[in-house]
Amino acid sequence: MEVVIVPDAKAGGELIAEAMAKLLRRKPGALLGVATGSTPLPVYEALAAKVRSGAADVGRARIAQLDEYVGLPAEHPESYRSVLRREVLEPLGMGMDQFTGPDGTADDVQGACEAYDKALSDAGGVDLQLLGIGTDGHIGFNEPCSSLASRTRIKTLTEQTRIDNARFFDGDIDQVPHHVITQGIGTILEARHLVLLATGEGKADAVAATVEGPIAAVCPASALQLHPHATVVVDEAAASKLKLADYFRHTYLNKPEWQGI
Repeated sequence: MEVVIVPDAKAGGELIAEAMAKLLRRKPGALLGVATGSTPLPVYEALAAKVRSGAADVGRARIAQLDEYVGLPAEHPESYRSVLRREVLEPLGMGMDQFTGPDGTADDVQGACEAYDKALSDAGGVDLQLLGIGTDGHIGFNEPCSSLASRTRIKTLTEQTRIDNARFFDGDIDQVPHHVITQGIGTILEARHLVLLATGEGKADAVAATVEGPIAAVCPASALQLHPHATVVVDEAAASKLKLADYFRHTYLNKPEWQGI
């Protein structure tokens, strides 16, 4: 696992966006896995700027969703499909025909989960999956003690998660769905390149457990240690609990420029 410590969220966004742009130059039809939330927004903003300047071409690229609420219509403003359309597809000038995600409104939710796993496989697999991390080490909606071999499946949201997400639903927790579809940890690990972005002191413990702790279901993100190409990009605050921070800085500063992340 490579750890890259950057000055701030903007620098992290630029670094990851450049990695995406290089991937698209090498493979124009790449499938990019994206996450929702505030953390990855600097990545999308930086990539959109590259598209506008001509430094990146997403004309043949495809976007894959990480998770989705169960029961929210696709057109609901807070469905993750809608959020990604506003925050990723539209700024990049991409259409919904370049997007794939699970059907959160399906009568057969388990069937929809299995169908999404198959759709990702049929699409050739995710080339680069962008991830955030929760303060408890969760990735996607794989909460602590999720199976490290789990596939795309339905998960029940904790009460705290519903309280946290109520801000997106006019502060009304009753509007927040109880269930989500999420790519499982096993599914996530099938992506060719995993890039986890974490910013802020509140993520420092989770980052340390992910990078330097044991591989354990209590910290789902620690499964990234099993991946042959995993990159963890953190700002100084999120890196503050890393014992090997100086080593990570040294190795990144001295790696060949052509290697990228």
